[in-house]
Amino acid sequence: MKKHLIPAAVLTLVMLVFFTVIYPVAVWGIAQFSPNSGKGEIIEHEGRHHYANIGQSFIRDDYFWSRPSAVDYNAGGSGGSNKGPSNEEYLASVQARIDTFLSHNPGMDKSQVPVDLITASGSGLDPHISIQAAEVQVARVARKRNLPEDTVSELVASQAEKPLLGIFGPARINVLKLNLALDELR
Repeated sequence: MKKHLIPAAVLTLVMLVFFTVIYPVAVWGIAQFSPNSGKGEIIEHEGRHHYANIGQSFIRDDYFWSRPSAVDYNAGGSGGSNKGPSNEEYLASVQARIDTFLSHNPGMDKSQVPVDLITASGSGLDPHISIQAAEVQVARVARKRNLPEDTVSELVASQAEKPLLGIFGPARINVLKLNLALDELR
C-alpha cells in the first residue's frame, strides 16, 4: 500500500504546484506580450468604459445590432443556451428574432437574414458580427440617422477586421467599435 500512496501523494503535490503556480504564471507571462497586457481592449467614450472583446446589447434602430446573447450579455456567466436545433423553445426564439429583425428592416426577405443575427454564439458574449450581418443593416441605420447609405456602407467596410494571420476565421466586424464610429459621423 505504501508503494502506491507515496507516488500518488507526490503526483498530487506536483500537479498542485504545476496547476496553481507554474501554469498561471506562464499564462500571465504570455499575456504580457498581447495588446493591453492581457487585460482586454478597453475603450473610453463619453466618460464611459466599454470592453471591446465582450458582446454588448444594441437594440435601437439607429445602431447596428449585435449578435443575440444566451446569457443576456452578462460577462460574469458565459455560456450558450444548450438547446439543440430541434428544441421547440429554441426554434420559437429564433423565429421571434427573425420576425423582429424583419419588422425593423422592411423590404428584406427571411432568406437574407444572416444566421449570426438570429442565433447566439457558444459563449453568449461574441462582440463580432459577420460583414454580411452589418451590410444587411446599412439601409435601416442610414434611414434612421438621415445619412446616405454609401457613407454608412463605407464605414462598415472600414471597420472590417481581417481573419487572424489572414487565414484563421472569417472577416468580421466588432459591433461596439462600429457603433462608436457611427456616432462620430454626426
